[in-house]
Amino acid sequence: MRFLIVRTEIRSAGDADLAAAWAGGGRLRDETRAPEPRRQVVHAENRDAALLLARALSAVGAVRAGRHRVKVLPIEEPTPGRPYRWVGA
Repeated sequence: MRFLIVRTEIRSAGDADLAAAWAGGGRLRDETRAPEPRRQVVHAENRDAALLLARALSAVGAVRAGRHRVKVLPIEEPTPGRPYRWVGA
């Protein structure tokens, strides 16, 4: 299975946005409607490589400072009979 590793900017949310999301029971951020701006995109051929690349991108100063985030996304369907799931926390 192939993976996409993405480093994105974290959009700041104002107090009014937080209150509206909390009161309405909705989401604060909807990635399908308005994705965060991408800063860097890398792909990997397997899960181990993807996690290694994500760990390396997490060492970037902006990620450590909380201005960017790293996401690991599967981009292919799992093989039949072997459903994909994350192991661990």
